[in-house]
Amino acid sequence: MTTTLPRPAAERPRAAGTGTPRLAAARPAGPRTLLTETGAIVGRRLRRMRRAPGRSIGVVLNPLLSLIMLGYLFRDAITLPMGGDYVEYVFAGGAVQVGLACVGPTAVSLALDLQGGLVDRFRSLPISRSAVPLGHTFADWLVGLAGLAVTALTGLALGWRPHTGWLSVAAGFALIAVFIYAMLWLGVLLALTVRSVETISVVAPFIVVVLPFLSSAFLSPQSMPAALRPLAEWNPVTAVIAACRDLWGNPDTAATGFAGAHPLIVVAVTLTALFAVCTTVSLRRFRTAGS
Repeated sequence: MTTTLPRPAAERPRAAGTGTPRLAAARPAGPRTLLTETGAIVGRRLRRMRRAPGRSIGVVLNPLLSLIMLGYLFRDAITLPMGGDYVEYVFAGGAVQVGLACVGPTAVSLALDLQGGLVDRFRSLPISRSAVPLGHTFADWLVGLAGLAVTALTGLALGWRPHTGWLSVAAGFALIAVFIYAMLWLGVLLALTVRSVETISVVAPFIVVVLPFLSSAFLSPQSMPAALRPLAEWNPVTAVIAACRDLWGNPDTAATGFAGAHPLIVVAVTLTALFAVCTTVSLRRFRTAGS
């Protein structure tokens, strides 16, 4: 009786003209199989972040600096047009900044996996094509939620208080959690599009710093130059912030136009469109990544 042993990795069929292993046929993945494979990727990603936490520190550091530098040190120097405590005004901006700060670490991590050949090895295995990006985003989402918890505790220590019922407060934090997850898929798309860690390192600070300052996170759009005011009012970040302030009963700027009067509608449309585009394009590009 003859037993056929699997060929070593060096002898496995390779794509014509390349040194990349041929894409293994992905077995049909049921919900339980996909969950198991995604959980394995999540565990690997969390172990890597525990050994090298540097890139994840920015997820917490950027919002904390905004709350402390602006919300605490300049709380008496900045006057809101409609009155109210500036710490309560700026807290929603710091909370949203957690999601923006997650884009860079996710993009850099996936780009490094692409450059190091790890994605090629995953693609040569008969696993679901969705497991790797899902694992990256779920693991980084846990880090983002931890950063949101630290930001909330810091806000409470600095004087932030919600003035609505606990359901509205929970809904506001749930909205931030959804925003964080949508931003993680933006990071995945950025990595699969650019694939250069150096370029991502240039783009990520722009997302974290510029987008909040071109919104109502720290200043009222009415106080901005006329050319920038429409951009700040229609910025999706402004809509998320306005919705959270309304849910938490915190001071906000005067509602002007459709975007200011209906922030939840703007949030629903923009986040749904962003998530649909990022996930669809990212999963499609991941199937051919490294080929």
